[in-house]
Amino acid sequence: MIPGQVDPDLWNEHFARYAFAARLARGRRVLEVACGAGYGSAELAHLARHVTATDVAAEAVEYARAHYQLPNLVFETAPATALPYPDASFDLVVAFEVIEHLTDHRALLSEARRLLAPGGQLVVSTPNRVYYEETRRLSGPNPFHTHEFDYREFHAELSAFFPHVAFFLQNHTEAIVFQPAGDATATEVRAESAHSDPESAHFFLAVCAASTQTGAPRYVYLPSTSNVLREREQHIAKLEQELATKSEWLQKSLQEHEALVRQHDELKNELEERNRWAEGLNRELRDTTGRVAELQDELASEQTAARQTVQEYEAKIEELDADIRSKVVWAQQLEARLMGELNAKSEELARCVGILHRAENDLEERTRWAQSLDARIQDLSSDVSAVRASRWFKLGRTLGLGPEIRES
Repeated sequence: MIPGQVDPDLWNEHFARYAFAARLARGRRVLEVACGAGYGSAELAHLARHVTATDVAAEAVEYARAHYQLPNLVFETAPATALPYPDASFDLVVAFEVIEHLTDHRALLSEARRLLAPGGQLVVSTPNRVYYEETRRLSGPNPFHTHEFDYREFHAELSAFFPHVAFFLQNHTEAIVFQPAGDATATEVRAESAHSDPESAHFFLAVCAASTQTGAPRYVYLPSTSNVLREREQHIAKLEQELATKSEWLQKSLQEHEALVRQHDELKNELEERNRWAEGLNRELRDTTGRVAELQDELASEQTAARQTVQEYEAKIEELDADIRSKVVWAQQLEARLMGELNAKSEELARCVGILHRAENDLEERTRWAQSLDARIQDLSSDVSAVRASRWFKLGRTLGLGPEIRES
């Protein structure tokens, strides 16, 4: 609720509660719980000795401090269910339109009872759940309300903490005002008596106290002496403008709806076509599944045959392994025997090589001996030839003297 930024009826509805409470605040220490923007706290401070205003929202407290600066008014941040003040420190506690927002509303009532000095009062208000359900049947419940009360439940909850409760019904009613053309110095009010029906009330407002209270007169708040009919006509004009905007929006929505319907039909046809295509795929899938089953059976039989073949091959391999092992043993034995024979032959060959070396040495020696004989023979042949050629040999042969030399 920001003054000047809301509908006048809504503003008057909220401000009237502060006008009601201001009569009880005169010269008293006042605590307002959930002060919001702070306009109500400022109204109470005009008559109170001192007003302490709290709110759990820091931004609301900052706004209130900036817009409502009075010497007997302070704004502080604090939750409604845990207020940081000593017992019996206030004469009046004001809590308008906050109890329905709390998860533990009894904590607020307990705190108010603790903070009130003897003879102190709690002024608390909340919307009527029955009325609220009727007015919000189209828009739905208020998402910020945790628990709403009807008349009997609200009265019972307050009475559990305060033995004396004066209950008031807040309604916005019409009035016909006769205002002097100049400044008015006094006001006379005539309120027709009528039966009050709690179930049809807009808001409940209660003044609670631990001790007996004096009187509960009817209170009438006249927010202004302007022409309410003219204000309502202006409000109706705004509503008609909003209605025209909504009609335009509705027309556009209908066009969009028609487009969506056409799109839906197209999508439906496409979906049916895809369903037929999918059914064809299902048939192909069923056929394929059957063929897969046949192939699986064939594969199973081939796997069985393959296992048998593998077993046969394994048996053959084992047989070959055994044969190879026996042949390896035979080859090892043959190798050992051959190695033995080879060693014996090697020794015999070594002996033969030794004999051969000795024969070669004898041959070389005999060759040298034969060569020396040939040289001796050649020398002797030379000597014989010289003897034959000598005159003495020839003379002796002629004389028959000397040795006879045979022809070789």
